[in-house]
Amino acid sequence: MAIIDLVRWSPDDGKMLYAYRFPETNLSTYTQLVVYESQQALLFSKGQLLGKFGPGKHTLNTENLPILRSLFGIPFGGKNPFTAEVWYVNLLQPANLEWATGSMSIHDADYQTQLPLVAKGRYGIKVVDAEKFLINLVVPRHQFSRDDVTDQCLGEFITKTKSAIVQYMTSNQIGYKSISGHLDQISTYLKSNIAAFWAQFGIELAHFYITEIDIDTTTEEGRRVKEAIAQQSSMHITGHTWQQEQMFSTAQGAVNSMGNGQGGILGGLMAIGMMGGFGGNMGGGSMGQPLMSPNNDHPTFGPGGQQQQGMGAAPQGGGGMPRPAAVFCSNCGKQFLTTSQFCPSCGHKYNPCPNCGRDNDEKARRCTGCGAQLQASESRCPHCNAPIPAGASFCSSCGKPTQSGDVCSRCGAVLPPSVKFCPKCGNKR
Repeated sequence: MAIIDLVRWSPDDGKMLYAYRFPETNLSTYTQLVVYESQQALLFSKGQLLGKFGPGKHTLNTENLPILRSLFGIPFGGKNPFTAEVWYVNLLQPANLEWATGSMSIHDADYQTQLPLVAKGRYGIKVVDAEKFLINLVVPRHQFSRDDVTDQCLGEFITKTKSAIVQYMTSNQIGYKSISGHLDQISTYLKSNIAAFWAQFGIELAHFYITEIDIDTTTEEGRRVKEAIAQQSSMHITGHTWQQEQMFSTAQGAVNSMGNGQGGILGGLMAIGMMGGFGGNMGGGSMGQPLMSPNNDHPTFGPGGQQQQGMGAAPQGGGGMPRPAAVFCSNCGKQFLTTSQFCPSCGHKYNPCPNCGRDNDEKARRCTGCGAQLQASESRCPHCNAPIPAGASFCSSCGKPTQSGDVCSRCGAVLPPSVKFCPKCGNKR
């Protein structure tokens, strides 16, 4: 069997290899070992490391490898054969590698619900300990490429990445709306947590960063979540509510049915009625409450024909229309009883229309259902909220002063801090 006189490795530019084993093992003390820049060569024989060699040209004699005398009994001088494996390790930092996680469920701080998220980015790795790299990751392969790294390590690497992302977002209360502004901080946090994973293989994590964290739209659930978020953003921009959105969609369907000749007179009336309710005072508000709106709570009847209270009509209030027993929240669209002052789903304060009882936005001037005026022009008592005439000092309902703060107990006039007697009626303070 021939003795190899020259050992070297010239990497192929078309394939990124981290480690390569020279195919021949028959060496001698005259064999020349060539190591190029950014390489390190390691010799193994009988399960032991014989030596490490950096860039340059080396002769594999007993002067460079004293262990040959004890391992093989090789004396000084002469051409003495021995067997050993020569491994080359590429220490050059490679190009960026891409990574991406599967779906990860996280309780979002902005929407207070579970969101399916995915993340992706890039990272770079560099071999810094050739011996640890070969022993823990490469052996017994003949060569180790970039694809071998990703195939062997990516599963555990991605699992640790997903766990770190969820922990950071949860502990720092970072929601989906602001996640793009925290990618740099999350990348730094993840790099410090994942570096130890690569260090066990003699690899340094040269850089790591996240390029995107977004909703997972590969599933039907994720697509619905994405659509709901987009719809909510649209409503915030245009200033309309969920109820108005539903009315408009139903009305549009009725209009389309009219155009196709399917709706007839009933479809036309439905569309006109709903479009009138959608604008609050569209068409002068003469259409009243829309026919198909969620808050148009008609009476419900049991099997015997008796009217049931439940979610149907409630007794008529001081306005004109029957008060509903339940309404839909103008903020989140969930239904709740009118006996509640706040929506149990989102905490929105119930702002009832004095005419029909529909819940409206606090800034709304007219009811979205019947068009009634919501912003009352008369003053109200700060104690019982009863209407009071202009200029009245005491409430006719509860008898308390209409002015808040330090007031005269007799006439209700506001008392400056320095006076001891009321300047209006002379009553002692």
